Amino acid sequence: MSQDGAQGRYAGGSVAGGRYQLRDLLGEGGMASVYLAYDTALDRQVAIKTLHTELGREQSFRERFRREAQAVAKLSHSNIVSVFDTGEDMLDGAVMPYIVMEYVEGQPLGSVLAADIRQYGAMPADKALKVTADVLAALEVSHEMGLVHRDIKPGNVMTTKRGTVKVMDFGIARAMQSGVTSMTQTGMVVGTPQYLSPEQALGRPVDARSDLYSVGIMLFQLLTGRLPFDADSPLAIAYAHVQEEPVAPSSVNRAVTPAMDALVARALRKNPNERFPNAAAMRDECLRVLAAGQTGAPVIVAGGPVSSGSGVGSAVFPPVGQTPPPTPHGVQQPYLPPTPQPGPYNPTPPASGPMPGTPYGYPQGPAPVYQTPAPSPYPPQQAPRPVAAGGSRRNVPLLVGAIAVAVLAIGGLVLALDLNGEDPGAQAGDTGTDVQQDESAVPGYKGPDLTKTIDTKKCTEPTESNDDPDKFETPDLTYKNIQSVKDCVQAAGWKIMNETTVDESTYGEGTVLEQYPPAGQDITDADAEFTLKVSTGYPPE
Repeated sequence: MSQDGAQGRYAGGSVAGGRYQLRDLLGEGGMASVYLAYDTALDRQVAIKTLHTELGREQSFRERFRREAQAVAKLSHSNIVSVFDTGEDMLDGAVMPYIVMEYVEGQPLGSVLAADIRQYGAMPADKALKVTADVLAALEVSHEMGLVHRDIKPGNVMTTKRGTVKVMDFGIARAMQSGVTSMTQTGMVVGTPQYLSPEQALGRPVDARSDLYSVGIMLFQLLTGRLPFDADSPLAIAYAHVQEEPVAPSSVNRAVTPAMDALVARALRKNPNERFPNAAAMRDECLRVLAAGQTGAPVIVAGGPVSSGSGVGSAVFPPVGQTPPPTPHGVQQPYLPPTPQPGPYNPTPPASGPMPGTPYGYPQGPAPVYQTPAPSPYPPQQAPRPVAAGGSRRNVPLLVGAIAVAVLAIGGLVLALDLNGEDPGAQAGDTGTDVQQDESAVPGYKGPDLTKTIDTKKCTEPTESNDDPDKFETPDLTYKNIQSVKDCVQAAGWKIMNETTVDESTYGEGTVLEQYPPAGQDITDADAEFTLKVSTGYPPE
C-alpha cells in the first residue's frame, strides 16, 4: 500500500494487490478510516474501511475480524450495508486489516438529524418512527443469525438519496471485544458511551436486547434532538445508563404522544427482560404507533429536562472544604450527596470475591465490581430487616472500603470507543458474611418468576463453535429461574459445581444473575461445569 498525505490518509494508494484503488477519504476516526475506492475487477465503486495498524499487530484480532466480516457478508437485506470482501495489507512493515463494503451514496443519519434540528428542533415523529422501524428490520435479520451489533447509533446508520436506511458496521464491535489480548483488559466495554446498554456499561455479556436499548436511545434523540443521558465523561454517562431513569420524550417535545413515550420507555428499561423481546416486536410497535397518526411537527420545550450522570463526580470527590456529614452511629464514611433515583438494573458483586484462578464470567481476568452507590432501599424511618445477634450483615470498615472501590471500578470499566480511543477496565472484589434473618419482615422482597425458563434444547443442542468443530458455545443461563437452569444442565449431562446467592430484588428469588463459563464461550462437554450466582429476592443492604 502506498501512502499519500498525512498519517491515516492513503488516497491514491491501493490494497489487495492493486484491485481496490483508494480515492477519496470519506471519514476518519481514532480506530479506522473509510475511503471511497474503485474495484478494478468488477468496475464499481466501493467503500473500504481500513483499521489502523495497531489493531493488526495481533493474530488473534485479525482472525476474529476476518471471521466476523465473513459472518456479516452473509447478511442480505435492503436495510444493511453489504460486505463484499475482507483482507489484510502491509503498511510500513505492519499488517492493516480492511473490509470492502457497499458504497452508499447518501449521508449518515446524524447529518440528517442535524438538518432537521436546524429546521424543526427535532426530527418529525413520523420520519423518526419510519427510520427506527427500518433499523429494527435490519437488526431482526442480524439477530436471527446470531449477530448482535453492539454499537447502534446515528453514525452507523446511512440514508441514501432516495431515503433508504442502511445499517453498517455489523460485527466490528464483537471482533474488537473478543479477539484482542494486549490491547484490552478485563471488563472491556465496546460501544459508544451515549448509546451503551446498562449491561454493556457493566461489562456483562450482551444479547439482542442490548441493541434494542441502543435503538431506544437513538429514537429518543431523533424525537427530541438531544440525548437522554449525556455528561462530560464516559464514566458519568455509564453511571447514568445504569443508575438513572430517562425523562419522557414528551417533556422535551410536546408533539410526542403517550404511545411514543411508552415505546421509548420500554426500550430503555434497565432490566433486559422488561424490554421488547426482539427487534420484530419493537418494529411492530413502531409501525403501530406510526399508523395511529398524531405525528405533528416538533414542539420543543426550551431547556427541557435531560438526565445525566454528572453527579457521580461529586459523589466520589466532594467539593473542597465541604465536610462529610457523620453517620447516625458516629462513624465517618465517604461523602455521598443525594444520589439520583436508581433504576431496576442494580446488580451486586459476588459475595465471596473472585474465585482463585477462575475469572467469574470473564475469561481474561478476575471479575470486575459492578456495584454503584445507591440510597437505602428502605422507606424513611423504617429499619432494615433484623439480623441475628452478633453483628451486622457487613461491618463498617468493609462498607467504607467497598463504596470507594466500587466507584473506582466503574470508572475503570468504561471504554469510550466511538472509533476514537479506549480506556481499559479495572477490577476488584467485595467481601460479605451471610447471617440469619427474619424473611417475613423484609420490605421489597420479590418472589420467584417461574415464567423465565430456558428451553432444554439450549443445552442438549447448543450452538456449534465457529472455530472448533469439537466445541460448542455456552448457552445463556442468566435471568432464568434456577430450577429451569438445573433441568437444562441436567438434561445435557453437565454439572453445576457451585451455586451462591446474591441479594437483589429486581429479578426475583431464584433468578440466575451470573454464570461461569460465560454465555457464548467456546467449551467442550468436559468444560461444562458451571458456577452460578442466584438472586435471593431480597433488596441489598
